[in-house]
Amino acid sequence: MLADYLQRREELITEDRALRIDCVRANYTPAELKADEVVRSIRAREALTVWGVDHEDVPHPYPGMEFLNAKDIILKTELYSIISKMPKGGLLHVHQNASVEAKTLLDLALSHPAIHIRVPGPLDAASLETVLPMIQPIPVEQYPAADAIGITDVSYTGGWVPIKEARELFDPALGGPAGFDKWVLSAFMINPSDAYKTYNTPMKIWMKFGSTFHVTDPIIRFVPIQKEYLRMCIRSSIDDGISYIEVRTSFFKKYLIFVRYILGEDAKTKLELRELLLIFREVINEMKAEMKAKGREDDFAGLKIIYNTLRIITPEELEAELDQCSRYKQEFPDLIAGKFRRFDLVGHEDGAECKPLIDYAEPLLRFAQQHPDIPFIFHAGETLGDGTAADMNLYDAILLGTKRIGHGFSLAKHPKLMEICREKKIAIEVCPISNEVLRLTSSMPMHPLPIIMNQGIPVVLSSDDPAMFNSMGLSFDFFQVLVASEVTGLLTLGQMARDSITYSMLDECSKRMAMDAWERRWARFVEEVAAMSPEALALGNPEI
Repeated sequence: MLADYLQRREELITEDRALRIDCVRANYTPAELKADEVVRSIRAREALTVWGVDHEDVPHPYPGMEFLNAKDIILKTELYSIISKMPKGGLLHVHQNASVEAKTLLDLALSHPAIHIRVPGPLDAASLETVLPMIQPIPVEQYPAADAIGITDVSYTGGWVPIKEARELFDPALGGPAGFDKWVLSAFMINPSDAYKTYNTPMKIWMKFGSTFHVTDPIIRFVPIQKEYLRMCIRSSIDDGISYIEVRTSFFKKYLIFVRYILGEDAKTKLELRELLLIFREVINEMKAEMKAKGREDDFAGLKIIYNTLRIITPEELEAELDQCSRYKQEFPDLIAGKFRRFDLVGHEDGAECKPLIDYAEPLLRFAQQHPDIPFIFHAGETLGDGTAADMNLYDAILLGTKRIGHGFSLAKHPKLMEICREKKIAIEVCPISNEVLRLTSSMPMHPLPIIMNQGIPVVLSSDDPAMFNSMGLSFDFFQVLVASEVTGLLTLGQMARDSITYSMLDECSKRMAMDAWERRWARFVEEVAAMSPEALALGNPEI
């Protein structure tokens, strides 16, 4: 009787999981199966030895807990050491102006003499918590006198100060240069106190989130820094096992006016938007040549741009944006065809100023008919709402023919839409840490990702705005997904990495080449994990 029951139980579990990407494929190699077993063993052990013990300043540790509180613990785990070396395929959802570590951006700003800083008046201990710095390049003729005073000096009146000098002159009582760094970086990023105390709701945290871009964008949109920023984005991605990137970049002119356009080397010439495309082409080609010279061509398949604008624009302004998109395609056939093929509307879907997709249906339908070679990849369903305008964006995204859905957090509430996504193979760009930090979920065990996966819908893990979440690369997102589920294993992550290439916008030839290169790296990786000695596992020293 029990044997029969156990057999029926196993059959039911198998049937229930039959649509998952890690179950669809059956021809796993012995090395893959062994590596998966090793990873599951380490996860089970660390659930007790890492997450089952007390940690200073972390009163409630558990696998998949809130990332900003868990990061320091994660970095010390064996599991993270392994995941950080995994080839992850493509990063398909990342915003270009949030793709480089905040500390790196600060270092870039400190290294350029044109970058200056100002605040309304002298900073003190009280104002330090509330005042945001204004940081941007200024022309040489506007440089202050050589004996400029610091922004914490009582005689400071709000003028521009070279950022390097402002750092050196920062009041020792406020921490000196280290205090300056801490203050500026707190304006560049969301910290645990922001996410889990001060701005601990989805609406509130977007206030803090938006403020970070107000501070960082004027620094990035300066040609010398823009070029190096893009190089850093590509290099750090490669270092994390990412071999292909699709970045979302805004070309909305009013938005660019706010951030002082794209400024030339002289910090005063406002460059045309086409210059940004030329910068991308220059840096991408440069990075490909660099990787080829190192004999690492398999490690970088390229970078493409997803043209996006903001949901705050009018339908008439969207018409102009769509027209500009098509004109750039004609003007830059090599760049557009090879590195720029998609369109998106971005912004806080629940925000009062942001419009739902239905408001833009008419111009989007016309554009799709006129330009079938420029597909849509829409943000949709990045919300806790049920039947709200943001939630309803999922219907419009699918009806408008989106090739992938950015976030799709509320998709699990819609059985018919999940069925359509499965049948039409509309991949969901799931951004685990972003969803958690922006308070759509309290932790990874609460995330709807398993529901999406169990429906057989393709999923690609993405980082969204890692600079603001201090979660560079994809390793942290992969880690959080892995530790939050007993069903998910290394084989699951491998299939997600494959799907990130399958559902990319690479042409078929490039896709095959990228997949072949990834498979070679994956085979080496799983062989190394599978070969980890039992002694090393027991001692907590994975030999990989």
